[in-house]
Amino acid sequence: VCVMAGRQEWSFTDTATLRMRNFSDNFLTHYLETSVSTCLNSVGGYQIESSGLQLFETIHGDYFTILGLPMIPLLSCRRQKGLIPS
Repeated sequence: VCVMAGRQEWSFTDTATLRMRNFSDNFLTHYLETSVSTCLNSVGGYQIESSGLQLFETIHGDYFTILGLPMIPLLSCRRQKGLIPS
């Protein structure tokens, strides 16, 4: 994430690692039948905040980073700059 105000004011990079679990063809068929519309409209083709969570064995990293925006560091930056109350 990068905060710009005419120039780069702040940036933060984070990484999250998700390991998919082994699952049966029957599970995959059911998952796709019940979740295809959300899968096609999601970054990565799953929604970890919904039924997509069932695809994974382990998850390491920040939840908001997985969703696409590391909110905790961004909010900290905004507080430090006096943009939101601290």
